[in-house]
Amino acid sequence: MINYIWAFLISLGIFYSIFKGDNNITNTLLTSGSTSIDMIINISTIMCLWLGVMNIARKSGLLNIIAKKLSPLITILFPEIPKGDECISYISLNIVMNMLGLGNAATPFGIKTMKELKRLNNKKDIASRSMITFLVINTASVTIIPTTVISLRLLNGARNSSDIITASIITTFLSLIISLIVDRLFFLIWRRKYD
Repeated sequence: MINYIWAFLISLGIFYSIFKGDNNITNTLLTSGSTSIDMIINISTIMCLWLGVMNIARKSGLLNIIAKKLSPLITILFPEIPKGDECISYISLNIVMNMLGLGNAATPFGIKTMKELKRLNNKKDIASRSMITFLVINTASVTIIPTTVISLRLLNGARNSSDIITASIITTFLSLIISLIVDRLFFLIWRRKYD
């Protein structure tokens, strides 16, 4: 469905440009390829740096320490998961990676978490409460260091590319809190309706 929406928006933009007689679309189409390649190369160097730092943190055991510190909070948010289950550490590591702005590095932990949550789910064809809550947390996670946004700002000539960190922490924290509240409200409504 999203492919059709994007195709419609792109076609609409092209037809509008032709109708208006604007040649800017041709110039944009010709130059956007090289701009994209330059951006990918520049972002990949910054991402390699952060992934290297995170690899050092993982090998030194720092990520496991942070994950263990998050475990009590995880057990509160996911009461259906048995204590000591391996799934809790995967959820913790996914949250830590997202907090540090490394969504690409968090993806394998997210996939592994969903597989483990599916293992714990009794109804295989319906998402469990834990699966939905994990998806909410993963989507609206707190980001302390938004590495991708900092990289894009740096590439586009921002004076201080990291001055958005405070705003990022506040907005992502608020979005996570609101998302968890809505998640719990929907769960309570659903439980009353179907139990």
